Amino acid sequence: MKTLLVYCSSHGTTEKAVNVLCEHLEGEVLAVDLKRDKVFFDLQDFEGVIIGGSIHAGEIQLKIKNFIKKHHDELIEKELGLFLCCMNDGEVAMEQFNHAFPHDLRKNSIAMGLFGGEFLVSKMNFLERQIVKKVVGITAEQSKLDIPAIMEFAMRYNSVKVPV
Repeated sequence: MKTLLVYCSSHGTTEKAVNVLCEHLEGEVLAVDLKRDKVFFDLQDFEGVIIGGSIHAGEIQLKIKNFIKKHHDELIEKELGLFLCCMNDGEVAMEQFNHAFPHDLRKNSIAMGLFGGEFLVSKMNFLERQIVKKVVGITAEQSKLDIPAIMEFAMRYNSVKVPV
């Protein structure tokens, strides 16, 4: 299966997750960071699409929201995977996931995942550091990236075989 993996990575955590994910996905994968990469692609060229991002101030990145809005009808027809990197877990993480991705896309997804997250204080700007310090009390690097969850997502996504 040929898969387009679109994501946004603000400080590098989602990119780390994407790198692990790409190592475990079968078939051809084109990974595109919507914030950084200037790559032209046509969704018609892909049987599958994986969309991922991270939570900042309670929201997924605007470029991810805009991508979903622009391509919504096409995405419904694809083998779809959705993932989120966030520091919360449990019910709060599920609420953030549900808020980030429309219900109909979640319902039609073949794989969904919560990949944990990181506070990379050294990569944050001054304002971000102040907010994280005040809201969460974090002043040093912290990682809760969930590699087993990423591998489980890849296994579920790989289990759906679409002829090329």
